[in-house]
Amino acid sequence: MPKSKNAKRKHYVAPWSAENAATEPTGDAWKWLADGVTTAEVENDEETDDTAYYNGDGTPETVVKSVKYGFSFEGDYIKEDEAQAIIAGMRFKVGDGRKLWFKVVDADGKKQYVGVATASGIKIGGGEASEFESFECTISWNSAPKESAVVG
Repeated sequence: MPKSKNAKRKHYVAPWSAENAATEPTGDAWKWLADGVTTAEVENDEETDDTAYYNGDGTPETVVKSVKYGFSFEGDYIKEDEAQAIIAGMRFKVGDGRKLWFKVVDADGKKQYVGVATASGIKIGGGEASEFESFECTISWNSAPKESAVVG
């Protein structure tokens, strides 16, 4: 089986509002979160419960009760980049002001995952005087994203 480079996986963001909450963005509304991004790490937060049942041997069984999945991004801040601008514009907001649409396309380009998400841990700037301004954020889906085949 061939391996896939992380850079082949695509991450996109689009603005969210209460008015478009049920309408998935299309076409140019999606902004590719790539320029200046050097690292995209999986963020997987699972809530579990361990329970032992009498129909077993007393060994606790782990039950996953919830999954919050997303990615944390790090890199250089590119103020003119449209995807980074969407996120940077949220840094002083709370609640629904942090919601956005988030789409991830697998590295092989065959499947995509789309849903409403929340941006957190937004950091713009900072660092050594000799370094470029930094960009950081975490984007996690608010519920399980819709999985579908990539068309086109």
